[in-house]
Amino acid sequence: MTDLAVLAARFGEALRAQGVAVGADRSARFTQAVLLVRPQTTDELYRCALATLVSTPDQIAVLERVFAVVFGEGDPAEFRGDRPNETVSTAENRQVTASNGQNGRKVEKPVLGSAAERLAARDFADLDPGELAQLRDLMRRFRIATPRRLSRRKRVAPRGRRVDMRETLRRARRSGGEPAVLSRWVPREKPRKLVVLCDISGSMEAHARAMLQLLVCANLGVKAEVFTFATRLTRLTKALTADPAKAMRQAGEVAPDWSGGTRIGAALKEFLDSYGARGMARGAVVVIISDGWETGGTELLAAQMARLARLAHRIVWANPRTAQPGYRPLVGGMAAVWQYCEFVVSAHRLDALDEFLDALH
Repeated sequence: MTDLAVLAARFGEALRAQGVAVGADRSARFTQAVLLVRPQTTDELYRCALATLVSTPDQIAVLERVFAVVFGEGDPAEFRGDRPNETVSTAENRQVTASNGQNGRKVEKPVLGSAAERLAARDFADLDPGELAQLRDLMRRFRIATPRRLSRRKRVAPRGRRVDMRETLRRARRSGGEPAVLSRWVPREKPRKLVVLCDISGSMEAHARAMLQLLVCANLGVKAEVFTFATRLTRLTKALTADPAKAMRQAGEVAPDWSGGTRIGAALKEFLDSYGARGMARGAVVVIISDGWETGGTELLAAQMARLARLAHRIVWANPRTAQPGYRPLVGGMAAVWQYCEFVVSAHRLDALDEFLDALH
């Protein structure tokens, strides 16, 4: 019997590799749909995937291709209901199979996901350190990406608008000094910088540890600058380059103000004065992870957010309190910063991280 959680994870990973943003929450919905429907044919399994794993019409074609590869079937167009209505005999019903590199294995009875999968729907604040550690494998499935921007470097492109005179003259040596072919170029692209400022005060301790663990596990394509703050600002970038378990221990040792008070405005000012205004925040995606509890004056916080907004490409604020029903940023720190944030997300549990990662990109 194939473990349904492993099957869903493999399917989601294949879709992400083709550009469809499938995270833990969508994989969990797919798993729940399979448990509810208990599909007996590949057609029924495809419809479960279609209902839970795509969000736009242009993703359907990708889903069809990946589905056909993962489940070892033929023309995926058949699963859309494009065939004329017909009676299909029991012998003709295609059984649900999962490609395992050799022979397909029949999924007769879906089984419940692993303990880690079940933890994905629990608030980070409710997890003990051992349970949080169980989420590392799931966090490794996420990929952090930022928007791309044009760099000063260039690359050869046959249809580039600009002529590369140096390359054109170099190639002209092969044709007796005559520039037979004009070499053209376009600017290279590179991902924007990612800067993370994480609140490690008492009210944010559990969520901070979870988000820092996410950065360690998922930060494979983007080099992030990471800072923590409570009563002071601490740069954690080097401490978070180790494996997740060691990185979290080092983070606890390097940042001395875990579970302290919160001075967001003062921390932002120190960051901007020492790092941000000198280039680190310029054109970057800046993430602030905090519940917005400010023990200092909100005037300072608003002024520093205005400075940051003038430098950064985008500001994303992750506040677990926004997941509460009826939450409104009417007073305090969040009221002061709301207008400067392009996205405000909760990121309060694993199956809410898709929204967070989409906001970065």
